[in-house]
Amino acid sequence: MPKMISRIALWTFLILIVLLTLFPIVLAFLGSVKSNAEITTGGTIFPKDWLFSNYAYAWKEARFARYSWNSMFISVSSTLGTLLIVSMAAFAVNRLDFPGKKLFVSLQAATMFVTIGAVVLRPQFELMIKLKLHTSLWGVVLILISAHAAVFFMLLSFIKSIPRDLDEAAMIDGASFFRTYRSIVLPLLVPGLGVAGLFTFRTAWNDFIMPQVFTMNNPENQVLTVGLAALRYGSSAAAQTHIMMAGACLSILPLLLAFILANKTFMQVTAGSVKG
Repeated sequence: MPKMISRIALWTFLILIVLLTLFPIVLAFLGSVKSNAEITTGGTIFPKDWLFSNYAYAWKEARFARYSWNSMFISVSSTLGTLLIVSMAAFAVNRLDFPGKKLFVSLQAATMFVTIGAVVLRPQFELMIKLKLHTSLWGVVLILISAHAAVFFMLLSFIKSIPRDLDEAAMIDGASFFRTYRSIVLPLLVPGLGVAGLFTFRTAWNDFIMPQVFTMNNPENQVLTVGLAALRYGSSAAAQTHIMMAGACLSILPLLLAFILANKTFMQVTAGSVKG
């Protein structure tokens, strides 16, 4: 009997968490198919008329095809670059002893816990000017890749769980250090890469201030978050909350797809083991 009560309490808690998580998403969807006047006056949850035309208007006015491509380019490029660089750095830190190792780890920790937000935008922009990347999306990608401290420690913990005996066995067979990383460690690191990649992709996709600064003089390079902000007011300077909600619902779809693709990695266990 106590076991049944505990299971009922657990399922009740989980269902409550799911409802609380989905509630704002459902409200946003219902608001996206209402008229602006209906949202402004409030008083109803379900719309009187389901205006799915809001989505077509948002797609056209926010130039979703172009801006979604820009957002996807930044998100995918920064995610792949971050995972490649950080996985190699975490493997080297865990497996090798080199001068400045403790200082490197300390600097990574400092950049993770100390953030100064938009204050660094000017020096970052000036650096990209010197590199002649201030008008290119590659400048945004490089800056996003450099902000990898949290992912570094995440992958470092995964690498620590991989037995060193596998490295020794590979080196006995003649594998180099990089070959051991590529052929042995990297395949076993897939669950960690999936989790870290999901968080990295989400951060890059939702970034607003930095892409706005870098694309201010080049509207063709604007990302989806910047395009959605432009939907706030229409040609008559009136707030278009219903259009913004429709655009926000559309922008969630790539994140949902990324979560579905990476969902299996949350359940995976590091493959492989050493017998004996």
